[in-house]
Amino acid sequence: MHLYQNQTLKLYNSLSGEKELFNPIHEGHVGMYVCGPTVYSNVHLGNCRTFMSFDMIYRYIKHLEYKVRYIRNITDAGHLTDDGNVDNDRFVKQSRLEKLEPMEVVQKYTVDFHKVLELFNLLPPNIEPTATGHILEQIEITQKLIETGFAYESNGSVYFDVLEYNKRGLNYGELSNRNIDELLANTRDLDGQDEKRNAADFALWKKASPAHIMRWSSPWGDGFPGWHLECTAMSTKYLGQRFDIHGGGMDLKFPHHECEIAQGKACNGTSPVNYWMHANMLTMNGQRMSKSTGNYILPMELFNGENTFFEKAFHPSVVRFCFLQAHYRSILDISNEGMLASEKGYNRLMEALSDLKEIQAGVTSSFDVNSWKQSCYDAMNDDFNSPILIAQLFEAVRYINLMKDGKESLSPADLETFKKTLFAFVHDVLGLQDKNDSTVNSDKLEGVVNMLIGMRNEARANKNWGLSDEIRDKLLELGIQLKDGKDGTTFSL
Repeated sequence: MHLYQNQTLKLYNSLSGEKELFNPIHEGHVGMYVCGPTVYSNVHLGNCRTFMSFDMIYRYIKHLEYKVRYIRNITDAGHLTDDGNVDNDRFVKQSRLEKLEPMEVVQKYTVDFHKVLELFNLLPPNIEPTATGHILEQIEITQKLIETGFAYESNGSVYFDVLEYNKRGLNYGELSNRNIDELLANTRDLDGQDEKRNAADFALWKKASPAHIMRWSSPWGDGFPGWHLECTAMSTKYLGQRFDIHGGGMDLKFPHHECEIAQGKACNGTSPVNYWMHANMLTMNGQRMSKSTGNYILPMELFNGENTFFEKAFHPSVVRFCFLQAHYRSILDISNEGMLASEKGYNRLMEALSDLKEIQAGVTSSFDVNSWKQSCYDAMNDDFNSPILIAQLFEAVRYINLMKDGKESLSPADLETFKKTLFAFVHDVLGLQDKNDSTVNSDKLEGVVNMLIGMRNEARANKNWGLSDEIRDKLLELGIQLKDGKDGTTFSL
């Protein structure tokens, strides 16, 4: 018997607005798709919170012994800031700014994304498909939508017909609870709107201007896919026309996920997802994080302390612990005081885990381990309630301190259950690592030094000798010596 057969998992479905009993389409198997990053800049802390939330969800579903296929895409083309102006392609704009090819921009920030998530101890997805790797699939879906009357070509671009979709008894706006009249009234007057039949129609394929770098051949001429189409193409290819869980940030509910539902229903005649899940935003010092206001910090700046918001550097595991102290559907505000408090809590938890390894079993048990264990499962079964789980973990810390003082005891069997459960929830489910673990530190140190070597190589390629020498000299001050050779740069301690 698998663990999931003894537990009752409920999750909040954004489509119904209610917590629902989780019943996967195929017993024992879960298909899960999460919208990944748009890799035209460094991943920001708010994105990291979203990916961390779904990492925790993925970890718990795996812990319940489901076989999970987890897909998280990379958006490396087609992300316009609006449907009208092709000059608003974020990759093209960034490539001009950095004087790089668009795919150099993609590679640079995909590497950054992976390195940051590795520091946060996120598990990689089973498949990480890219938009540019699925152009043919996107063209095929667009052709099918034209053939069935849900889309139309206009001046080399193709748009999804929202009014036609609603005329056929379908409901564009069902996820975000918007009606079509409001959408039509509130749609901004953008360049290119005269190509559309209706203001609320969205792009499936955009015609490339002569100066547009990222372009592919299609039946409608050279162009590139609309942003919303890629997730329909990739989720369908790897999970089927209908799958269990689709996740992403709250900001993606409309229009991105609304458009995915419409594309899936129009193309395949079925709602594509059983459970829509959305993680809430991250704020700092009570305000939304924004580059324009200066209330903004990158993950690495939080890790190395090189910022004006926090009085010290914080280990990635401490930041992860802080994030998981809030429910994934709640807004989380971080501050200097909050991070310091989270660090104290994290240290207390790790110290207790270390103490537990030395505790000896007694003859009998003075507290009910199985009841405490089920309380941990009850927390996670209630829509992945990580703050309630953490409260139960600190109840375990209290028991550990009482056992150290000889005021509580556990039988050999109960002590083994207690240890196994506590370590499983701390390390396997919440994904917390002990920052004092030399093995973990060695792996992380290697990752950070290799990242700095990559930055130094980039500086040298750009003939920025000052930055290159500064990275080498700073590492040397820390006892890390770089060695340049014909096969690249290595380091020694």
